[in-house]
Amino acid sequence: MSLVVAAFYRFARLEPESLPGLRDRLLALGQPAGVKGTVLLASEGVNGTVSGPPEGVGALLALLEEHPGLGPLVAKRHGSPGQAFHRLKVRLKPEIVTLGLAGVDPTTSVGTYVEPAAWNDLIADPGTLLIDTRNAYEVAVGSFEGAVDPGTNSFRDFPAWVEGVLVPLVAEHRPRALALYCTGGIRCEKATSYLLQRGFDGVHHLRGGILGYLAEVEPHQSRWRGDCFVFDQRVALNHQLQPGEHSLCHGCRMPLSPPDRALPSYQEGVCCRHCADRLGAADRGRLLERQRQMELARHRGDVHLGRVFPQAASPSLG
Repeated sequence: MSLVVAAFYRFARLEPESLPGLRDRLLALGQPAGVKGTVLLASEGVNGTVSGPPEGVGALLALLEEHPGLGPLVAKRHGSPGQAFHRLKVRLKPEIVTLGLAGVDPTTSVGTYVEPAAWNDLIADPGTLLIDTRNAYEVAVGSFEGAVDPGTNSFRDFPAWVEGVLVPLVAEHRPRALALYCTGGIRCEKATSYLLQRGFDGVHHLRGGILGYLAEVEPHQSRWRGDCFVFDQRVALNHQLQPGEHSLCHGCRMPLSPPDRALPSYQEGVCCRHCADRLGAADRGRLLERQRQMELARHRGDVHLGRVFPQAASPSLG
């Protein structure tokens, strides 16, 4: 069966009391249609990535667009060789991407959108400061050449980096433009709203994020290097938006490259170079048993036990 993955978000002012009903309708429609993934709902909008049959995914997106304030909804869709998620989750949240600051409103003020076709010219300009707004473990999988990595563990850390690093950096070098990007566009869009609130000028962000860039820019013209980490079972996508060579450590949920898996510290389903020295005996035993049960299930031809991709501590879906 042909499956499709759709990633989408929209900042909009939604009535909080309308969200529980919308959640229930999405679950009632999506589950029987074979749609799986995560949808986050908040008074500031919607953010999600789902996977399933094209008809089911289309119906779920149409239902979202019918909700006051959410239409039209732009979704990036591409084919998938298999289901990218284990189940459908629709969650009510204070924010659809967690910056942790009150008063940041992308519906009233954001940076200048830059289309993927114009992105290369902007970031090639020596007067542009290129900033990756993703987490450090995502940046390690791939990034645009020359980008500044804030080294954050979650999007909540971004404001502190701005105050401690970006403010003096801009004061010293006085770039003509700031160019921000993320996976699907949502984090960099909210980050530009915050920067404008802080008084920064010349703030830009990549429309559609890395995934939009990879879909539109030919590989021979690309300034992207590596794969793009995604928050689902595919782990990371290459320039053809196909799963790359990365996998996920079940012990610490960090992405692993083939060289990472070749190290003595790596034990499938248990630990890797990031967590081998930190894993306690009880956790190691639990993961070893889990891996054993998964292997037995595979030998029986059953669906494996456990989750291939445990949810990260603060998935942003973009």
